[in-house]
Amino acid sequence: MPELPDVTVYIEALEQRIYSHTLTKAQIASPFLLRTIDPPVDACVGHAVSSIKRVGKRIAIGFDNDIWLVLHLMIAGRLHWSEKLKKADGRRTLAAFVFDNGCLTLTEAGSQRRASLHMAAGKAGLDALDPGGIDVMTASLGEFIAALTAGNHTLKRALTDPHVFSGIGNAYSDEILHRARLSPVTLTSRLTTDEIARLRLATRATLQEWMDRLRIEAAGGFPEGVTAFRKEMAVHGRYGQPCPVCGAKVQRIRYASNETNYCAQCQTGGRLLADRALSRLLREDWPRTLEELEERRIAK
Repeated sequence: MPELPDVTVYIEALEQRIYSHTLTKAQIASPFLLRTIDPPVDACVGHAVSSIKRVGKRIAIGFDNDIWLVLHLMIAGRLHWSEKLKKADGRRTLAAFVFDNGCLTLTEAGSQRRASLHMAAGKAGLDALDPGGIDVMTASLGEFIAALTAGNHTLKRALTDPHVFSGIGNAYSDEILHRARLSPVTLTSRLTTDEIARLRLATRATLQEWMDRLRIEAAGGFPEGVTAFRKEMAVHGRYGQPCPVCGAKVQRIRYASNETNYCAQCQTGGRLLADRALSRLLREDWPRTLEELEERRIAK
């Protein structure tokens, strides 16, 4: 799922291409994409783009008549830009937005249709789509502490909750916690002042680093190959591979269709966190530490 760094770079690329340009045609080819009908999509046609902004993980494109086109790419949605006219086929290409200088298309891989398009009128309509999480790149330490400690949740849940923090999802939360040397299951109420300060610095540094990386990768072009799994990441998507800091194998916690990746040596003092599926099955046979896990591997 595109998160804050990816969405930011998408927006910067869109600003270079469609800001002040007029939408001449909007084609929605998937019945699952459009989630609202008032105002209609055609309300944007014939109007120029006056603003492009991030709303959580959404990309909001505003027009000179104060109508907003708001895209949420979810897991498999991606944007593409072409100077040539493209058509939406309803299979992979779900929508095509034709401007006076090119065409923006939205594609979604796979059979599940999770990407969404909401239409909004004015600031009130746009605000209604904002989950309300703080922007960690601009929030003060006091604002960060207030948001983090408003509830008592695990760090993983707090970082990925859009009502707490804006734009952080599964991938970058893993990277943030690894950089901060904090366990994903630590409760926010148990953090020390120093740990909270360390988490804030790690959050800002991780997101800024990846924004810079993605800008370099795009090199002024439209960002393609947007993915949550990158070889340069420290732990996310790298289960079983060596941690770049200590060399220990990256571990994981699996739940539903998601998983959390972490380094036990760097983040949990060598303690293995219970994988819900496997630990229930193995019960007392579930290894508690990296040393115990390695001993069992050697014994096999």
